[in-house]
Amino acid sequence: MYAIVEIAGQQFKVERGNKVYVHRLDANEGTNIEFDKVFLIDNGGKISIGSPTVDGAKVAATIIEHIKGDKVIVFKKKRRKGYQKWNNHRQHLTQILIQGVLGKGESVKEELKAEKSVRTFLPPSKYGITAPVAETPAVDKKAPAKKAAAKKAPAKKAAKKTEE
Repeated sequence: MYAIVEIAGQQFKVERGNKVYVHRLDANEGTNIEFDKVFLIDNGGKISIGSPTVDGAKVAATIIEHIKGDKVIVFKKKRRKGYQKWNNHRQHLTQILIQGVLGKGESVKEELKAEKSVRTFLPPSKYGITAPVAETPAVDKKAPAKKAAAKKAPAKKAAKKTEE
């Protein structure tokens, strides 16, 4: 089930469990919010199109964090005129987690099960590329070579003490 919804002046295709970067929202981190400008809902092949919005449909989301996007360099130059202007810009963004797409009269369950595959969309970069990123489990790397070296070190010290 997915929906096309307007969030902060832009349209997004969202599903339950998506993490999306949107323009900065005026709410605190951890706040649950709902968006009611839903233009289309696809529920397993059954498509509902609004005119302009679907009646009673909402998208529930939680604000994860407020961040800044990648730095964009703005450089203006007029050749042979001695004019150069250098400027930078970083967009303020909000990362939200989509809790669910709600039809008329539906509500979000308090206990949402964590899904294994969460699609994360990267913030817009200076090249305009956004790609899904799969989360990878953390790998605990222990260095067996360091343990072996630590065991040998006291033996060398003991040998030096006996020679003296």
